[in-house]
Amino acid sequence: MPSLTGSVVLVTGANGGIGTNFVQQALARGAAKVYATARTPRSWDDERIVPLVLDVTDAASIAAVVAAAPDVTVLINNAGTSISSPGILTHSDAEIRANVETNFLGPLFLARAYAPLLANREGAAIIDIHSALSWYAVNGIYSATKAALWSATNSLRLELAPVGVHAVGVHVGWVDTAMAAHTTDAKLDPAVLVGKVFDATEADEYEVLADETSVQLKAGLSAPLEAVYPELGMASR
Repeated sequence: MPSLTGSVVLVTGANGGIGTNFVQQALARGAAKVYATARTPRSWDDERIVPLVLDVTDAASIAAVVAAAPDVTVLINNAGTSISSPGILTHSDAEIRANVETNFLGPLFLARAYAPLLANREGAAIIDIHSALSWYAVNGIYSATKAALWSATNSLRLELAPVGVHAVGVHVGWVDTAMAAHTTDAKLDPAVLVGKVFDATEADEYEVLADETSVQLKAGLSAPLEAVYPELGMASR
């Protein structure tokens, strides 16, 4: 069963609101070391935190981080990007490629690179940050990439379980970070989110539905599409 006590944690997107909480709470729960990665790492005031440069869209950058941090026991795929408009047909080529590379390929390639090192390592876990929008396609390519990551995490979970690596998928709606600054909808405190994620990980749970939005959307997956997307019924009139 994964435990943060004595663990070595790697956090992608460590500079952001969620990432910073992952770094701080991992240490509070007993992590021995945290690799805090970002494209432009910040400085930290704790010698247990090791900042590393990581661009999850760059294969050479991933390889360099794996070489510099081979002792990781808990990998947290937190880095992500979003889009400027909801419609998938309105996204630019650059937005589509950035979302696919950052939100889907980056976490998948990082997990693949670390899988041989995590195999049969005590307390090994991979935590992937999905989204409630994995199950509700109203945010164009962002929703699509988070849905793809959800599926990939399911695949990783099946493939890595036999070698003792626990895979956790996290679904959440708005979180009170800079990425959600534009909305007045209810937002989850990032500290609360991270606490729920670590609680679930240490309890050997596979999935985190961090807010009511995620709970409702997961429950709605079995409903007819017209119930999930009432706009379809209106469009056919």
